[in-house]
Amino acid sequence: MAQRAVWLISHEPGTPLCGTVRFSRRYPTVEKRARVFNGASYVPIPEDGPFLKALLFELRLLDDDKDFVESRDSCSRINKTSIYGLLIGGEELWPVVAFLKNDIIYACVPLVEQTLSPRPPLISVSGVSQGFEFLFGIQDFLYSGQKNDSELNTKLSQLPDLLLQACPFGTLLDANLKNSLDNTNFASVTQPQKQPAWKTGTYKGKPQVSISITEKVKSMQYDKQGIADTWQVVGTVTCKCDLEGIMPNVTISLNLPTNGSPLQDILVHPCVTSLDSAILTSSSIDAMDDSAFSGPYKFPLTPPLESFNLCYYTSQVPVPPILGFYQMKEEEVQLRITINLKLHESVKNNFEFCEAHIPFYNRGPITHLEYKTSFGQLEVFREKSLLIWIIGQKFPKSMEISLSGTVTFGAKSHEKQPFDPICIGETAYLKLHFRILDYTLTGCYADQHSVQVFASGKPKISAHRKLISSDYYIWNSKAPAPVTYGSLLLLDLSFLQSPLPQLKKKQLHFKGIPIPEA
Repeated sequence: MAQRAVWLISHEPGTPLCGTVRFSRRYPTVEKRARVFNGASYVPIPEDGPFLKALLFELRLLDDDKDFVESRDSCSRINKTSIYGLLIGGEELWPVVAFLKNDIIYACVPLVEQTLSPRPPLISVSGVSQGFEFLFGIQDFLYSGQKNDSELNTKLSQLPDLLLQACPFGTLLDANLKNSLDNTNFASVTQPQKQPAWKTGTYKGKPQVSISITEKVKSMQYDKQGIADTWQVVGTVTCKCDLEGIMPNVTISLNLPTNGSPLQDILVHPCVTSLDSAILTSSSIDAMDDSAFSGPYKFPLTPPLESFNLCYYTSQVPVPPILGFYQMKEEEVQLRITINLKLHESVKNNFEFCEAHIPFYNRGPITHLEYKTSFGQLEVFREKSLLIWIIGQKFPKSMEISLSGTVTFGAKSHEKQPFDPICIGETAYLKLHFRILDYTLTGCYADQHSVQVFASGKPKISAHRKLISSDYYIWNSKAPAPVTYGSLLLLDLSFLQSPLPQLKKKQLHFKGIPIPEA
């Protein structure tokens, strides 16, 4: 007997959604068991938003829900058990135990240890009775001695830690949450909270919560047989919580779309009070499969006054946002270059800016340039031996652009011309610089409606996200180049004109990544 998920929802007639998810908890270990037991009839646990909408519809609690709906209101669907089937995304989630008490909807989804098609009789689903016991225990805890909304908010903030003891891994051990409360070092709800030593003051003003997701994508592309292109996404979630009170509690959820790439290697700020075990164990070392935890990623926390990085993560996205090849070849006294870039069809074609920097190291200044480009503009920095291809804010409808031409250089001056110990001979690269607002490569976003704040006042909640390029290199496919494998950089030094031991130690450093001396 186990529970796959549990929700507490406040019924709020007259609001746009008619309700708010005040608390939710999913149990990924139980979800894996459900996938095995249910087989082809398995229906995954939805995100809070779709679940809220479907449950309020089924319970007839939506403001505009006045029309007769045969699938719900017919005589054959008279419900006497408080157990429902919710139609979500074309599939029915069953059984859902739910009831309304004191304007709070208590809901959970028990584990059914058999196939759901045909639907088994309720008497054979032992998790249903346990689900009722679980929800009644939460109800007793919330409203025993509760006098006002402030005390209710405090008890809701205690639930994540209490359930770790009362219902670990979705298995109910003790429905009396007061027993778990006695074993947990919570401050009494009747006693005033003390100012913690690490918090230097309190906030006074209009409450607001700001969440910003920044993803940086790195890539090394070669367009060579036998050498795999590599790319990686690293994300940072930054928060600023301006909330009154000594110890306000906040729960922030990160969500992924259906085709989103799971977050891995998650590191959290010390202010996070508890975490689902699935978040902690998701690692990029493990092979990706359909069972990888894909959220929602919930972070209950007691925020500091200043802006802080809530968490860092990595992700293995299926493709880099921009694919390209770069060919450079010496022809007598000039260089011939050919570049092709293609924006992947899944990527948002709306850049704040997008540029390709094409440097020519260890050469003289540019004296002559002939080129042809299918899109954008080319700027020439002659003394710096640098070309900048300004692509702009959008790729054309074909999603593909090209640049070709010849470059001639003057006499080299060691004092003024850029030098690089790696880019010798025909070894060269172009580096992409771009930024896309209101977009992440993983699809990760912070749902403003799922942010739970246990503090006085109703805060204004804002969420932003962006994708930024970082160390995004496309190497000349006609020459040797540094090779990356995962986070390890392997360097083919056979093309260097100077023997390796003669290079200075400070030169053995490629774009911020140290290269061990051989």
